[in-house]
Amino acid sequence: MAARWIGTPEVSIMTIVATMAKTAAGEAAGSARDTRRVLTGLLSAVEKRALVWMAQRLPGWINADHLTALGLVAMVLTGASFVLGRRHPVGLVLVVVFLAINWLGDSLDGTVARVRNQQRPRYGFYVDHVVDAVGTLCLVGGMALSGFMGPVIGLTLLITYFLLSVEAYLATYARGVFRMSFWGFGPTELRIILAIGAIRLMFSPTATLFGFRFLLFDVGAVVAIGCMAVTFVAAVVKNTRALYLAEPLPRASRPPDGQGANRG
Repeated sequence: MAARWIGTPEVSIMTIVATMAKTAAGEAAGSARDTRRVLTGLLSAVEKRALVWMAQRLPGWINADHLTALGLVAMVLTGASFVLGRRHPVGLVLVVVFLAINWLGDSLDGTVARVRNQQRPRYGFYVDHVVDAVGTLCLVGGMALSGFMGPVIGLTLLITYFLLSVEAYLATYARGVFRMSFWGFGPTELRIILAIGAIRLMFSPTATLFGFRFLLFDVGAVVAIGCMAVTFVAAVVKNTRALYLAEPLPRASRPPDGQGANRG
């Protein structure tokens, strides 16, 4: 009796739950297919042409999953190379090498899927961003463990990055727009900045500002934290306003006489 709806004994709660699950899955699939990717990085136009050129010439036995795995392994090794770089300069050279390999895997996987018409929108979106989260954790963790960045600064950088990532993923679901770059900087531009920073570390791990010496990567991280925090607040305000205008608060309807008193 508890598993039935009053007045419709032939419909069970399990049937309703299954229907709701199918509806949610259908909406998620449609949202993934209809999502508009926004990439306005300084190098995005040149990068896109280069990626398509490489994807068209890539051997058929290499697929998007292989490239995603390559990108993750390279990012883990980038973090490990920072730790090695504290003891030997070759580690910092490896940082640049593995950042380039990470770019290849992380940027080329989606392009290969699109060029070959092998897109899997929900699977690709989910796996790609889980991999990005793990890779970023390993990267920043490696920088903090190396001593090139303070642990508190590194933790704050991670928290701010994940806040911005969560906002971007929620906006993707709610508005159908996946923004991959902000203020002209996307993943590729950030890799280049990080590689330049690693080269700079070969000469000195510190920078002088206003007469005080700071860790170079602490200075860079504080700037990044500030930029991401401002971007997060601006995106929240913009998307909340857009969604509120798209879904204004409906007027409350008055219950029929005699029904309101039965609540509680």
